[in-house]
Amino acid sequence: MTITQLEYAVAVDTYRSFVLAAEKCFVTQPTLSMQIQKLEEHLGVKLFDRSRQPITPTEIGIEIIEQARILLQESFKIRDIIEERKGEIGGELKIGVIPTVAPYLIPKVIGGFLVKYPKIRLSISELTTEHIIKQIKVGLLDCGILATPLDEDFLEERPVYYENFVSYLTKSSPMFKKKALTTNDLDVDNLWLLNEGHCMRNQVLNICQHTKSNHHKLNYNTGSIETLIKMVDVNEGITILPELAIQDFSMKQMDRVRYFKSPEPSREISIVTHKNFIKKRMIDALEQEILLAIPKRMKSKKKKALISIE
Repeated sequence: MTITQLEYAVAVDTYRSFVLAAEKCFVTQPTLSMQIQKLEEHLGVKLFDRSRQPITPTEIGIEIIEQARILLQESFKIRDIIEERKGEIGGELKIGVIPTVAPYLIPKVIGGFLVKYPKIRLSISELTTEHIIKQIKVGLLDCGILATPLDEDFLEERPVYYENFVSYLTKSSPMFKKKALTTNDLDVDNLWLLNEGHCMRNQVLNICQHTKSNHHKLNYNTGSIETLIKMVDVNEGITILPELAIQDFSMKQMDRVRYFKSPEPSREISIVTHKNFIKKRMIDALEQEILLAIPKRMKSKKKKALISIE
């Protein structure tokens, strides 16, 4: 049994495909299949049910692969400890970013980050909070950039910035004539919301102090902030946006934006890692690059009302 064989088994479990797993591991599919077969022969059990599509682990395979993830995570720490002691900032950094942050933050960060730290290999995925937490737990991600607090014992949260929520509305809205809004002005029944599963949906409902489903005649499910903006542009209603999402707005669009009165509803965005994560210098470097990319006012939580994600 080798580390490489365990890596291949974990990859098949992750991607549920021998072909895709081989591609991600940079080997041919026959090579990967042969190594997993050797591992199964060594263990005397079948790890995967190959008759099903997508490929699924067997009952005993689930337990073995879970242990393999732990072993691999611990083995990688040896290399990470050496790099940390040498003071080198390099290696792979696998980041999960929630979709309401990624398109507005990541393009501003990655260019300068990779220039400053050429030895780092970045792998970035847009995922929901739930998936980021799960993948950090099993070692598929090194860190996440997402709204906090999460209240998970195995995670370490490093708050980086505090982003206000703003309203975006149609000219026909009775709120259009107001210079600034209060949360009492909002009516969830006229609000375009993200799908369930997005933490920002919960935060918006918490801003409204209202938890019932909205009563639009049209129930439109979307995970895209850009779609919410279009729905307001073309139809009636209002939506709530994170402030970074309006940085590239036209003057016409900014005319439809209304800020909230102080204390402004906002969200805390943090870099989240496993408590046993070793590569602290990489996270320090990532945090500094994010702080360079965001407006100064987002670095403080003064005069802001942090909204829960629950």
